[in-house]
Amino acid sequence: MAVSQEAVVGTVHEPAVRLSRWTKLVYGSGDWGMASFGTLRQIFYAIFLTDVVGLDARLASVAALVGVVWDAINDPLVGSLSDRVRTRLGRRRPFLLIFAIPFGLSFLLLWWAPPWQSQIALAATVTLAFMISDTMQTLVTVPFLSLTPELTPDYDERTSLTGYRIAFNLLASLATAVAAPAIQDAMINAGYTAQQGYMLTAALFGGLAALPFLLMGIVLREQAPPELVEGPSPSLADLMRNLWANVPFRFAALLYMLNWITFDLVALMLPFFLVYWVAGGNLLATANLFGVELALESAVFAVLLVVAVVAVPFWTWLSGRLDKRDAYILGMLAWGVVQLAIFSIQPGQTTYILILAIFAGLSVSTAHVLPDAIFPDVLEWDELRTRRREEGLYYGAKNFIRKLTGALAIFLALQVLGWFGYRSPPEGATNFQQSRVALQAIRWLTGPGGAVLLISAVVVAWFYPITRERHSRIRRLLARRRAQDDERS
Repeated sequence: MAVSQEAVVGTVHEPAVRLSRWTKLVYGSGDWGMASFGTLRQIFYAIFLTDVVGLDARLASVAALVGVVWDAINDPLVGSLSDRVRTRLGRRRPFLLIFAIPFGLSFLLLWWAPPWQSQIALAATVTLAFMISDTMQTLVTVPFLSLTPELTPDYDERTSLTGYRIAFNLLASLATAVAAPAIQDAMINAGYTAQQGYMLTAALFGGLAALPFLLMGIVLREQAPPELVEGPSPSLADLMRNLWANVPFRFAALLYMLNWITFDLVALMLPFFLVYWVAGGNLLATANLFGVELALESAVFAVLLVVAVVAVPFWTWLSGRLDKRDAYILGMLAWGVVQLAIFSIQPGQTTYILILAIFAGLSVSTAHVLPDAIFPDVLEWDELRTRRREEGLYYGAKNFIRKLTGALAIFLALQVLGWFGYRSPPEGATNFQQSRVALQAIRWLTGPGGAVLLISAVVVAWFYPITRERHSRIRRLLARRRAQDDERS
């Protein structure tokens, strides 16, 4: 059944389908596990590969990008598989119960520095570790994310549910971003190596990351999926073609990609920017935050992410008063201004970077909440067109996009740093100077580079076709068709 965009324009007010706070808390806790894995990889993986593993920056970028080829296979496959699994526990819960612990263990593999001397052997081992850990992540995160549209069909209640998720996400990001540099500094000061510091961090956050998925597998109860069509299931190729034919999905996917590649690029470059530009090459630089002496990276990420957590209810409220799309555009424009201001920071200006981190945190909160709140609405459009609900396939594609952005950010940043002469500090060094050319590359990637991507995201969001009124109209047409189907049966 073909449905034009004009057919779903209109204003319809429907009663909200409310979820209990307990359900939102349990489900939202899953983002603690996702964000622990993601934050460690977003912020510290590039500098880990260059400064701890000892890989040439350009070779390290290729190793990370190769993992995306495997992503292109495993994300849609796991999503489509979870759509078709039928057990007494449901479709998604078996994945959470079986793979939660292997997912936690995969943290250790990802952050292991092989003792090989050969650059090729190091790159091959890192690539394999990346692929295995990525597979474990896919096996829990795709089924977890696929539950979002199944828990509630309501436009605004999905934003609320996403707000709970993102609160856990930002809390985990805060804990990880602050603790990882602090653990590193403490371990080095105690005579241990940087590798041992990373392994301790991986063990701590890997164990904590597995627990929410086990909790969801035990506590949550899935609703039986509606039988929307009869006959044989379409092939994966047919499903992928149908996914591409969903025009709102194309906009949502592009917006999601631009949104997260910006965040990943800025988060990845900040440690380089703080250590080599702001701190002048002092690898153990600190900042005083309300009387507490913290590693410089810990202080900046603490301010940014605390503000982001506090701002989540504001963006949830604003999207209810305006629209998800309009609230997102406001947040991204504000973030773009901050990115341009970052370029003006000079060496030693730690107070200035902390002030900018406050304003960045407000917009980072938007970037976490609203793209995830927008995405589930494309599923009702797809159901209206095809009479199918393929949550797993869509969230497999979404998960692939999320990991693609991380790999692209790593590839882009490390390629640029490699070509502009970035050098790894010698083992045990506490102070190391980069060349002027490498420092300028770090500044441009951290500041204006992110601003360009944010402007692109704003343009895509402006043309996103599903507003609150159109989504209500889609749901009304679906309800009418289901009633007609019931009458005929």
